[in-house]
Amino acid sequence: MHKISTYFRESYKELTEKVSWPTWAQLQQSTMIVLAATLVITAMVAVMDFAAGNVLKQVYKFLF
Repeated sequence: MHKISTYFRESYKELTEKVSWPTWAQLQQSTMIVLAATLVITAMVAVMDFAAGNVLKQVYKFLF
């Protein structure tokens, strides 16, 4: 039981004293970067899905 309480004490100390938390501006900037990257990657996947679907339709028309 002593090990568990020591773990929680040290974890709390690490979070409050040793971790460098980002400022609000840094957090907002990072969030916008992640959102933009997510939108770009989503668009790329959608285009690839659309293209692959059309290619497969043409292949199916040719074969069947």
